Amino acid sequence: MKPAALVFNPTWANRAAGNNRRNLLVGNGLLLLLSAAVVLLAGCGSSLVTSSNSVVFVVTPATAAFGSVAVGQTSSMTVTLVNKTLSAVDISSASITGSSFAIINQSSFPVKVASGGTYAFTVQFAPTAVGAATGQISVTTTAANASATVVGLSGTGTTAAAAAASTLNCANSAIAGSGTTTCTVGLSSAAGSSGVTVSLASDNSAVIVPASVTVTVGATTASFTATATAVTTTQTATLTATANGGSATTSLTLSVSGPQLSVNSSSIAFGDVLVGDTATQSLTLTSSGTASVTVNSATLTGTGFLISSSSFPATLSPGQTATVTVQFAPTVAGTASGTLAIASTSTIYPTTTVALSGTGASTAVALTWNAPTTTTDTIASYRMYRAVSGSSTYTMLASMPASTTAYTDASIAAATTYAYYVTAVDSSGAESVPSNTATVAVP
Repeated sequence: MKPAALVFNPTWANRAAGNNRRNLLVGNGLLLLLSAAVVLLAGCGSSLVTSSNSVVFVVTPATAAFGSVAVGQTSSMTVTLVNKTLSAVDISSASITGSSFAIINQSSFPVKVASGGTYAFTVQFAPTAVGAATGQISVTTTAANASATVVGLSGTGTTAAAAAASTLNCANSAIAGSGTTTCTVGLSSAAGSSGVTVSLASDNSAVIVPASVTVTVGATTASFTATATAVTTTQTATLTATANGGSATTSLTLSVSGPQLSVNSSSIAFGDVLVGDTATQSLTLTSSGTASVTVNSATLTGTGFLISSSSFPATLSPGQTATVTVQFAPTVAGTASGTLAIASTSTIYPTTTVALSGTGASTAVALTWNAPTTTTDTIASYRMYRAVSGSSTYTMLASMPASTTAYTDASIAAATTYAYYVTAVDSSGAESVPSNTATVAVP
């Protein structure tokens, strides 16, 4: 907006430097005292702001509207005042109405705000009942003729969502042998007027927890005790807390206390082995307890079974392993069985027994093949397949390392014809197309 033009040609008297008051000589010789004013222009309009202007602050936001907030929850908003006058202004007070509203971390008054400067404070809305709420903040200053700056407040209290189970943690995530640990369940919000009952469960019978735990009114957490009984092998237990549609889980690792020896298999089946040949398999012994275990001996029973590599007694630190190699070398046709008894200082099962079985075969099919020479892929292993002649269904008999190009099939029946083929497998696990088929008739 373009301001009206004024034509004025005064004659100045007493024009002292720095003096903002001017004595204006008028025609009759009287002096008229005027106070200088500053006209601020912005774009096509103008505004006049002086220290006597009734508007002192520009407020952002003009109204603090909190919207919907659940009863028992809190929402905060920052209100900023900008001093638009030409001089500093002292804020003498800031008062608030409305029972659900409050000014947080309010400054001690008076507070001086420079011209163009800002003053900010935080307003909080914490509804205690469902429904609309209103209020206002009045900021007063020491500026002459200035009215109070008023900030409108509004918000709506809504029904709070039920506090649900959201977290579950235990002080110790691992327990050796029997023992206890303190666990804490957390809610998504503070428990309401009746508290919250949280259901508890364990998927492992070795860990016992209470059926439930109660989070008291206004609290967000509650603790309980999980009790573990001794286990014979390392295990995992998953604990679950459930309440008001929410759930949380945590895991406990249970380990054996003291020396403990674990064996990776309770039996070894050698299958059919041609009489005069030898089949080899291995067992892995692991010190799975919390202290070193000593393997004192490994004793075999059964005809045709041998231990090809072992050195006992041997002491294994926790986590350390040892390998026992067992062989089956039948000297006669027929089935054979035996046991391998491993004695140790393990506190649980000091003697571990492994069952052994195998069959001596008087007839076998010996198969050989040539390694591929035209492929650029790295061969990792071979697979041997067999079908009864006339059938299109082939069964994989064995997987062999790339260094092996021979296989003996002793699991055959008399008066039966078999068809065989071999495939190659590369390092990525991709399998080649089958080789040519070899057919063998067993008498």
